Amino acid sequence: MSTVDLAAFREALARFASGVTVVTARGADGADHGMTVSAFASLSLAPPLVMACIEATATLLPHVRTSGMFGVSILAADQQALAAQFAQHGGDTFDGVAVTRTPGGPSGPALLDGAVAHLTCRCVAEHAGGDHVIVVGEVLAARTVGDRPLVYVLRGYAQAAPASGD
Repeated sequence: MSTVDLAAFREALARFASGVTVVTARGADGADHGMTVSAFASLSLAPPLVMACIEATATLLPHVRTSGMFGVSILAADQQALAAQFAQHGGDTFDGVAVTRTPGGPSGPALLDGAVAHLTCRCVAEHAGGDHVIVVGEVLAARTVGDRPLVYVLRGYAQAAPASGD
């Protein structure tokens, strides 16, 4: 049992900048489901794997499990409102959101228009991680469409500037 002070733990982690993604899945009901996920990372290049940490009680998780696929939209710097919209509990998070279907066709996960990058993934493993589930996805398709991602740090949003090349 850990004795770390939880407030100190949260403060320390608030200083770790992360990208902001929306993870989506197409439900058995034919509807799109999604949520903002900042605990997302590349896991392996060979094979191409990513991981998304999803709260065990999140309504998205059963849809990811049932479909066996998920989409990842890496949000652009100007998509802060979408990050907040998909972070809300309940309601129709896709209301007014333009999406593109993945290469998986009409049954594949939705990808948010305007994001700087999109990934389509097949679930290959999941692991318990405290109050979250670590979902590992094999990347089936990837594309980039921009270069100014949204970043979350110190409980707020920021922009990442590309390297100047100097």
